[in-house]
Amino acid sequence: MQGQPDPFGTAELRRRVLDAWTASPARFREDANAEEDYALGGYRDRVVVELAQNAADAAAREGGARPGGTTPQDPPGAGRLRLTLSGGTLVAANTGAPLDAAGVAALSTLRASGKRGSGPDEAAVGRFGVGFAAAVAVSDEPRISSVTGAVAWSRAAARELAEGIPALAAEFAARSGHLPVLRLPFAADGTPPEGFTTAVTLPLRDEDAARLVRALLAETGPALLLALPALAVVEIEIDGQRQVLTASHDGDGVTVTVDGRASRWRTAAAGGQADPGLMADRPAEERARPAWSVRWAVPVEPDGQVPAGRLPDGTSAVVHAPTPTDEPLGLPALLLASFPLSPDRRHVAPGPLTDFLVDQAAQAYAGLLRGLAATVALLDMVPSPVGRGELDARLGRAILARLPETAFLPAADPSAPRIRPRDAVILDASPPGLAAYLAPVLSGLVAGSARHPGYGVLGVRRLRLADLADTLTSLDRDPAWWRGLYEALAAAASGELGELGALPVPLADGRQVRGARGLLLPGPGLEHTERLAPLGLRIVHPDAAHPLLARLGAVEATPRGILADPAVRAAVAASYEEEDPEPVADAVLSLVAAARLQPGDEPWLADLALPGDDGEWYPAGELLLPGGPLAQVVAADSPFGTADPDVLKRHGAATLEAAGVLATFGLLTAQDVALDDPDLDVDGAVEWAADTRARLPDDPVPPVAAEVRAVRDLELVDPQRWPQALELLAVPPLRAALVEPVRVLLADGRHADVPSYTAWWLRRHPVLGGRRPADVRAAGADPLLAGLYEEAALPADPGLARALGVRTSLADLLAEPDGPDELLARLADRARPVTRGQLRALWTALAGVADAEPPDRVRAVLGTEVVVAEAADVLVLDAPDLWPLVAARPLVLAPYDHAEQLADLLDLPLASEVINGSVDSAGERLLIPQVSRVDMSGFPREYEAHDPLTVDGVAVPWRFTRGTVHASGPDGLACGLAWASGRWPQRHLIAALLRDPEAAARLLAEADLDPAAL
Repeated sequence: MQGQPDPFGTAELRRRVLDAWTASPARFREDANAEEDYALGGYRDRVVVELAQNAADAAAREGGARPGGTTPQDPPGAGRLRLTLSGGTLVAANTGAPLDAAGVAALSTLRASGKRGSGPDEAAVGRFGVGFAAAVAVSDEPRISSVTGAVAWSRAAARELAEGIPALAAEFAARSGHLPVLRLPFAADGTPPEGFTTAVTLPLRDEDAARLVRALLAETGPALLLALPALAVVEIEIDGQRQVLTASHDGDGVTVTVDGRASRWRTAAAGGQADPGLMADRPAEERARPAWSVRWAVPVEPDGQVPAGRLPDGTSAVVHAPTPTDEPLGLPALLLASFPLSPDRRHVAPGPLTDFLVDQAAQAYAGLLRGLAATVALLDMVPSPVGRGELDARLGRAILARLPETAFLPAADPSAPRIRPRDAVILDASPPGLAAYLAPVLSGLVAGSARHPGYGVLGVRRLRLADLADTLTSLDRDPAWWRGLYEALAAAASGELGELGALPVPLADGRQVRGARGLLLPGPGLEHTERLAPLGLRIVHPDAAHPLLARLGAVEATPRGILADPAVRAAVAASYEEEDPEPVADAVLSLVAAARLQPGDEPWLADLALPGDDGEWYPAGELLLPGGPLAQVVAADSPFGTADPDVLKRHGAATLEAAGVLATFGLLTAQDVALDDPDLDVDGAVEWAADTRARLPDDPVPPVAAEVRAVRDLELVDPQRWPQALELLAVPPLRAALVEPVRVLLADGRHADVPSYTAWWLRRHPVLGGRRPADVRAAGADPLLAGLYEEAALPADPGLARALGVRTSLADLLAEPDGPDELLARLADRARPVTRGQLRALWTALAGVADAEPPDRVRAVLGTEVVVAEAADVLVLDAPDLWPLVAARPLVLAPYDHAEQLADLLDLPLASEVINGSVDSAGERLLIPQVSRVDMSGFPREYEAHDPLTVDGVAVPWRFTRGTVHASGPDGLACGLAWASGRWPQRHLIAALLRDPEAAARLLAEADLDPAAL
């Protein structure tokens, strides 16, 4: 590099540095350490930013503009920078003021910038004279060519000079030959490319350096031009691939393009001279330049007014001072401010100046929000209460301290001015369009969704729909306005509608009430409402009527809907106490007629006061329809009145019946009736419940009847008119109340079906020819019931007869809970004839019953007669050979295999339990004679022959005891063999064969014809 022109005095600069190193090797070490710290530390990856920063400073010095563009009177510059990476070399060419001697001195002197004093340098971006250290982070041979000359630095040339100083030998050895390259400038040749004033050429050290530079160039985006307003164009060329970034300034708007793709930004700036007290803790170089600036840049939509809500892709969300630091920023904006930095220029230094700039940045940000379009997108600009770092948190707190007093929130009324958060109110869970509708009547109402977290951060008061209903209570608006409100509210979710229970509603009579529930919406049938005045109805004003009110509990004012109104029910309930009940009666009857109600549709109408034919007023449910079926069957002394014939003529029989006047029996329906305390207004309800509980398992928790339907006033029927009354009960819905059982829920979750109340009542009363239904049997009923029950004429409906409990079969009788007891009681009645064969069948059936109350008297057989005997005298015969021993006593005779069950059921002894049955006579042991053609398996081989046979002193034909057959004669032997072998029905055949073996063929043939085979 010898022999080159030296316009910048590089030789003198080198001489001074070398003299200083020679005089003090420690100075060499200090310079080497400082450059190494910057090149390998804070500036290791900032080469592109630092080159752009120097270009911006040059553009500013040439144009006289402040590089930061901090105030409206500071127009941005028009600097141009071209960054070219090719063949392992990075070239940065820029326009603007050329390089001068002071600049070279600054570049070669760490932390001794030549930018000091007043003028354009006062607020230059590069302030400390260390940024060029980024060049040696990637290059050993940096060079600057300007229209005023060229200068270069060389690690090899610097090492050659330094090695000539003996005093530095030890330092070189300790540092492995590393030395401060930028302290020794050399004159160089070269000129910048055409159209540029200066070019920085950096031959990249190695492939790692090339990869780093390539990545830094690829990351360059709009933030660079926003941070350096003095630059208007940045061209980037990487191995022939070219990208162009431009910045166009229009007042506080900036349009940045990247290869023609534009992004719009809005800016807000502030600046000035810092008070000396704020700079007291800063280095001398900074104190000499007290200018400060803050500048916000917010990405906006193409219209330039609405904030985009996020930074463009590739734009780092960090604080710029004014070039990027490592301080994260959580706002969707760029902050470019003259924050004091730590030596590595990556972090903001704490102190009074930083505190001051945080405050100024917050003030500028609040002003920026006021200048953006009044849309809900502004909420995305509200800081989060949790910062991404210490500086971000301080900025957020400072901004949030100002925003409550900053009128920036968009009003729900587009024509209204913006609203301060402290004065704002937001509708919580607001349906679309509601806020705009309410804006003219609700001061401070803002637009947007209450779910946006920004409202919570700002402390904006939320107005729930329930609070809204309360707020609107005193509002005076015409009915049509209220209908518009209901239309706006109609889009509310179903869950939100529950909060509108107190919503004001105007009525047709001029009143305004709170809450739609129970109101009547005008509809068919309300054309003439004057007749309904006595009912005190609340009808919505026609101009305010809206379907939303129906969703909130209003009902359509049809006749049926009006009848469901509580006011009508209250009027009916109180009508009997009115001085003149007629207006209410006429109004209600007109509604009943218009609604075409059927009897029982509205049971509460039975309380309506109506006139009787005697001039007195009665509840409708206590009046009989003149000439009606029920009037023909009730007793003359019944408490019923008869409806006034004039009322019948005016309103018609169907209307009176629907209102509760009785043409037939009334029907009571009750739900969940506790059987321990039934609340049923019918005759004998308590006794029915007690009888029903007795049928069910015993449990401390009382059973509950799920639904009880009971026919009323059965006790008022004329006893002579029961045939006609039963015909009325056979007609639905009364029939169901009689024939369908009641389902009872048990404590363990199971259920049981029991007879209905109506069936229970009828069974207990003489409704069939003066006799109870349970005391008679149907014609053609089970013959086994003959004599025990009298035959009677029954209703034609067989289901009705069954429900009444008329006896039809022995099986049905025994299936009833008290059926076996009833049968035993009737068998004990001497007045009721029973044949011996009938009795045997009845005992056989009773043997299958699980439980019954043992009777005091028992129907039994004494000799050949059927008698009724005291139970203490009766035995159950369980073995045929004992009959001679007990023949003098009344006996229960049934198939022997049922004897034990009958004895247990009747609590009677078996004959074998009371008879000793000892054989008194002596017998002769003989072999059993052969019986021709008869299977003798099971027969004993021997028997005891007696002549005569006596047991307990009584002569008997046979006895089987202790496994031995005792017999006297062939008939006795046949019985003993049949009993011992378990073939008791064959005893007569065996006896005949024993007496006449020669007749075996005939006897066996005759036996084959018996119903039961051998």
